[in-house]
Amino acid sequence: MAGARVLVHVRRAGAGGAAAFGQSVTGVFCPAHTDVALVSCGLERGRFLISDVAFPGSTVTVLKRPPFCPAKLGGDTLGDRGGHAGVVAAVAVLLEATCGHVLLTRRATTLRHFPNVWVPPGGHLEPGEELVAAGLRELAEETGLHLEPGTFSWHLLGLWEARLCPSPCEVSAVAWLEPRVLEAIAATEDGAEAPEPGSGSGPGSFPRELPATVGITELSPDGFRSSRIPTGILLRRAPARGPDLERVSTGTKFALGRWRAGPGRGEERE
Repeated sequence: MAGARVLVHVRRAGAGGAAAFGQSVTGVFCPAHTDVALVSCGLERGRFLISDVAFPGSTVTVLKRPPFCPAKLGGDTLGDRGGHAGVVAAVAVLLEATCGHVLLTRRATTLRHFPNVWVPPGGHLEPGEELVAAGLRELAEETGLHLEPGTFSWHLLGLWEARLCPSPCEVSAVAWLEPRVLEAIAATEDGAEAPEPGSGSGPGSFPRELPATVGITELSPDGFRSSRIPTGILLRRAPARGPDLERVSTGTKFALGRWRAGPGRGEERE
């Protein structure tokens, strides 16, 4: 069916249903004062199911939301509401090269949702599509990178709850970021202004060993152009109010943190 998407379903204590738009999926599995839970997830009869117990083909992983997520205020009731189409499942790919660099893309300025925000390649799951297949498809569509079977390994890092409508193939820039920059991004919590390069090594400071700028490749109808942006842009925190700004998304920081704490380096992970 044209435009069909894989919807998120939740199951707790044997009861479940389609996740409702405005519902906090993470909140179904954790107390109101926390933002993280350990869950089992996987595809079941064409649905992406998140459950408090294991089921055939499922994987145990971390489910997390940002503390400022609007869905957190929507309540934690199971099931859909008012006949809404529900919450769509999407996949994001943290592609790690053998040298340890990880690929991020900057969303196009013209996008309605989170323009200029740095995120991994990714997008919606299509009916009957496994996570790794969706990730490979989105990676190819957005960056032109085609990974052949047997040339990579993958690992599920975790689940991130976000109110985001990805637009595949619409990115304005890409960047292969080295491990020291990635680890600094992962260690940056959302909320404070980014410190200036070379400001020291104390709490909240910009580490002296980080480069002042990072190289990126910008995309335009005329082709590709190499340029550089201040590293501090990638360490910015999400604004509490007002218009958004160029930064690394909160969900990407979560994924990078999971990547940093995961199994050995030098392999591609999803």
